[in-house]
Amino acid sequence: MRAGYVSAATTVWCHISCAGIEITSFLVASRIMAEEKSQTAASWDNNPQPDEYPEPHKEDGEAQAPDTKTGQSENYSPKLLKMLKAAESRWTPQDRDRDEEEAPESEAGVAEARKTDMQIQLTEQKQEFNKRPTKTVRRSLSRSISQTSADSFSSAFSESSEDESSPRDKRQQNSKGFSDFCVKNITQAAFGRREIEIAEQEMPALMFLRKRAGGEKPLAGAKMLGCTHITAQTAVLIETLSALGAQCRWAACNIFSTHNAVAAALAERGISIFAWKGESEDDFWWCIDQCISAQTWQPNMILDDGGDLTHRIYKNHLRLFKKLKGIVEESVTGIYRLYQLSKAGKLCVPAINVNESVIKQKFDNLYYCKESILDGLKRTTDVMFGGKQTVVCGYGEVGKGCCAALKALGAIVYVTEVDPICALQACMDGFRVIKLAEVVRLVDIVITCTGNKNVVSREHLDRMKNGCIICNMGHSSTEIDLASLQTAELRWERVRPQVDHVIWPDGKRIALLAEGRLLNLSCSTVPSLVLSITATTQVLGLIELYSAPEGRYKQDVYLLPKKMDEFVANLHLPTFDAHLTELSDEQAKYLGIGKHGPFKPNYYR
Repeated sequence: MRAGYVSAATTVWCHISCAGIEITSFLVASRIMAEEKSQTAASWDNNPQPDEYPEPHKEDGEAQAPDTKTGQSENYSPKLLKMLKAAESRWTPQDRDRDEEEAPESEAGVAEARKTDMQIQLTEQKQEFNKRPTKTVRRSLSRSISQTSADSFSSAFSESSEDESSPRDKRQQNSKGFSDFCVKNITQAAFGRREIEIAEQEMPALMFLRKRAGGEKPLAGAKMLGCTHITAQTAVLIETLSALGAQCRWAACNIFSTHNAVAAALAERGISIFAWKGESEDDFWWCIDQCISAQTWQPNMILDDGGDLTHRIYKNHLRLFKKLKGIVEESVTGIYRLYQLSKAGKLCVPAINVNESVIKQKFDNLYYCKESILDGLKRTTDVMFGGKQTVVCGYGEVGKGCCAALKALGAIVYVTEVDPICALQACMDGFRVIKLAEVVRLVDIVITCTGNKNVVSREHLDRMKNGCIICNMGHSSTEIDLASLQTAELRWERVRPQVDHVIWPDGKRIALLAEGRLLNLSCSTVPSLVLSITATTQVLGLIELYSAPEGRYKQDVYLLPKKMDEFVANLHLPTFDAHLTELSDEQAKYLGIGKHGPFKPNYYR
């Protein structure tokens, strides 16, 4: 019975290298196993148990030999031994060649080779996650993450391996001699173009607008300033605006979210773009100033995400600000700033609030964050969500999406809220609503998505347990009190792109993602279809403000009419082969609405 089990089984050898990346598997069929004459039933029963596994590798890279007290036979076939030796990827090719030529012939030699070859490199195998690491363990953690995981991330994303120097002083030009731009590397344009073409397939409404309105050029004469994330999806938006007649100048609203290849592709098409991944704060404002180009260009429209561009023009170029025809803003942070200007009587131009449009709230904020939160966390930390205790600060549409995604993968989710209505929704969705201070010592992951400031304070950070992951899903980087972490007693260690360990004097460390900036756009990719919904809404808002007759809009903040929300939704239904039911005349009369909408009043949210 035992022999039958062995002959039917397949032996899997998995070697995990010191770099922790390469996993090489060799499947040895039953024929080879039959050659192992000394592999008796007794030796099968005496296989090493988990507490007999080799210890983690030493700091100098040399491993301890496994315990040989099991009495296991030392006889291995030469073929199997060679395969195991080839799997030892931490050896140099010269070492492998030499060892294959000098394969040990004696039984003692084979046993010695087996001690080395059969070792599995498992760093920190027995360390408990919530224990304070000792000095030795900290060194091991630093080595295993900063070399292993960073190398893995870099191999997947070529941008992370680029030099961190600023391209501000480099003169670049595209294939046609155009040079009014500043990107990381213009030679990446071809790769970025492929990324944009992929995104176009999932953004049907924007492509429809290009085809239908491209001949009419409703934005002819518009001089558009933009400050958004620079991704393949926003590139489709920018090129749609150009196809509709607008001249565009663009900068990034986030120092980490720019896709360098996409920025290069836009520059190759003649778009004046000033953005690259990993900008400094000084670079960030320099790019916005270059985008404004106040001495040579007179903008008349703004598309903003976060309000930084609007704020810069208002503070430094008030003359230009007063001549604008309109502003379209899509983030809660930027909307706050516009309402503040309006309340103070300082808003000189009409603005459209895209953030609070129904179509954005119910799709972008919810589904977009629902799908991208997990992607961002996985790419940066490789964390498993099942059983993890997680707190989500804020239960608006972004918080709802984050909670739903985490709950679906088995995480234990808590919610913090200031709004009783949102708190009641969280309770009825099955989440426990608490104060952050009540669970901060217990949770494994903290996610902020409130749009507020100092939601996570230094007091909270001091009380977090070792290994806690903290990140932000709101637009602004103010939700986590990062200034309080810039002190002499705390040490920062970059362990991966966009991942910092903040280390306390007692050895406790927390993982801070994207320096507290927007996680999903800084550390992952985003679903193109959902962004198509928001981008189409932005384009329609810009067309409305630009083409509206004088006097239709006053110097205030406006919401898009429901008819426009429904039009955007309608453009995306064919993607799902969806068929709407049409009201009869009698039904429309009974409800007091038109047969073709709008189906909701303007006050509906």
